[in-house]
Amino acid sequence: RCHLPIITHPTLACGMAAVWQQVLAVDDFEEDPRAQGTRGHRRSVSRGSYQLQAQMNRAGVYDERPPGSLVPTSVAEASRAMAGDTTLSENYAFAGMHHIFDQHVDSAVPRLQFANDDKHLLACCSLDGTLSIMTLSPPPASVKVILKGHGGPVTDFAWSLSNDVIVSTSLDGTLRIWNTEDGRCIREVRDPESSELLCCTFQPMNNNLTVVGNSKHHLHVVNISTGKKVKGGSSKLTGRVLSLSFDAPGRILWAGDDRGSIFSFLFDMATGKLTKAKRLVVSEGSSICSISARSWISREARDPSLLVNACLNKLLLYRVVDNEGTLQLKRSFPIQHGSQHVHSIFCPLMSFRQGACVVTGSEDTCVYFFDVERNTKAIVNKLQGHGGPVLDVSFNCDESLLASADSTGMVIIWRREQK
Repeated sequence: RCHLPIITHPTLACGMAAVWQQVLAVDDFEEDPRAQGTRGHRRSVSRGSYQLQAQMNRAGVYDERPPGSLVPTSVAEASRAMAGDTTLSENYAFAGMHHIFDQHVDSAVPRLQFANDDKHLLACCSLDGTLSIMTLSPPPASVKVILKGHGGPVTDFAWSLSNDVIVSTSLDGTLRIWNTEDGRCIREVRDPESSELLCCTFQPMNNNLTVVGNSKHHLHVVNISTGKKVKGGSSKLTGRVLSLSFDAPGRILWAGDDRGSIFSFLFDMATGKLTKAKRLVVSEGSSICSISARSWISREARDPSLLVNACLNKLLLYRVVDNEGTLQLKRSFPIQHGSQHVHSIFCPLMSFRQGACVVTGSEDTCVYFFDVERNTKAIVNKLQGHGGPVLDVSFNCDESLLASADSTGMVIIWRREQK
């Protein structure tokens, strides 16, 4: 018994056909009658699960881990008890679509992110030149505010630590600072080289400083209170700067470009000065679309790591081996990724569960979950439902919801299966 949602918008009806065709092949949906006919505010409830492996044999699953593995082993009884004696696959089983946002339909949504330490506040940027802030509670989910002002596609954004400010970059050559409560643009900062701005990130220990990457191969540290570049806070890469990530203390910055290189920089906490440290050529000519840093893989072992998407049809996991950000390849996972700007994330909880999980988009329209410490059968879940390449993914703070965005402008909110 299948019920398609009522779609009244003509453009949306055409664009959604492929999405629902895939979804209905996997699961059986019922439409929430309260939410029909309003663009951006539909809610679909699924009775099934998208879990790739519904049941896994707990006995011996983690015996295939290499000796000396840095994550909890099957004998870590205290950790296993706190996790409820559930497998990683069970913990990352999702019951289907919680909500679909389509206010940016027909323009790709390259980035999305839940607010810091927040279960229900989510933002995304679009190539239509706007950003959206959405709220998932109280129901029904809704678009809280649209941030308008950029004169070109928005390429990236970042939440401040207190969630009161968002910074965004655009192909119009500006960095904008927004008030997240009312959507007001607080300040506009033009790139000193009048080049396209492609990525940005806050300095984690000092949210007054933002690092911006541009199309003329340059990094700049910007003081968002003054709109000025920080003295000594600029450097040049070999190509267009596409991705940025700090380590948790904010002392090392990694930057990736479209020539296949990842650079590490030492960040002076007192002055904002950048000092180039190391360079790794991942693959000559391959775009480094996404970099995510993580200091701890689990609560029981420190293992500084970097997660990288590099247009190689692989998701790459590197170990950070020293205080200068030197990288050593640890694992790779097969995904479909050859040209789009696909992103990935570490799961946010440093959990007591056995194993450690990462999630990535893919050009085959799916979302993949990988256990980074499992030698075989590393895929623990696969979500299907998008109608185009999945460009970004984001967990809320307690991992009860996962958001994913694609090249068609769809944002899907997935909910965890309740045991």
